[in-house]
Amino acid sequence: MALALITGAGVRLGRATTLALAEAGYDLVLHANRSLAGLSEVRDAAETLGRAIHTVQADLSTSEGVENVAATVRSVATSLDVIVHNAGIFERVAYEAITREQYRTMQAINLEAPFFLTQALLPLLRAAHAPSIIHLTDIGGERAVSRYAHYGVSKAGLLMLTRQLAVELAPHIRVNGISPGTVAFPEDYTEEQRASLLRRVPAGREGTPEDVARAVIFLVRDAPYVTGHVIALDGGRSAQL
Repeated sequence: MALALITGAGVRLGRATTLALAEAGYDLVLHANRSLAGLSEVRDAAETLGRAIHTVQADLSTSEGVENVAATVRSVATSLDVIVHNAGIFERVAYEAITREQYRTMQAINLEAPFFLTQALLPLLRAAHAPSIIHLTDIGGERAVSRYAHYGVSKAGLLMLTRQLAVELAPHIRVNGISPGTVAFPEDYTEEQRASLLRRVPAGREGTPEDVARAVIFLVRDAPYVTGHVIALDGGRSAQL
């Protein structure tokens, strides 16, 4: 049976991706740090689809947390077909106010965790038939947004990691990214903020977590000749100035 690991699986994009992969026939290792209630709910939902589910709680800002996730996967399988690096943090802070601790935590979770978690699981990926890695990047990794300097830097690094690993781990392991734009607004956005963003989206609507999940399924199951590519899942927003 094919096995997938999803980080940040308890809510939003991670939850939708978990359910999509379960419906596609994957057994799952699901990670969360704080969203443990959501992790429990999505585990139960995936189990009703007949999948074998394993969960792990870990702080991916630490090397111990990354190793804890890797150790959990190694304890339940000898091969790994899919990793979806979805876990991440998003923080609005003026550049001059960003502390070294905030910067380091942002890079640790958004960039270093995918880097070293994949590294730790390479033997299991290489043992799989057609392994695939997906990075959840962001339009903010390509276009500067005021007050998100440390976030933008982390996602720009993840874009480069996608391309680097697609080259270095080829031909057996494929590595791609999905770059959401206006998908699943933060809960604290006002109606005015939402309307302002949607005016810049040619598709005329907010994206959904399910839009992202469908792209994950396409990349891991239906696109065997696609690697080193980042899908802009943004309703056309990046196509215009």
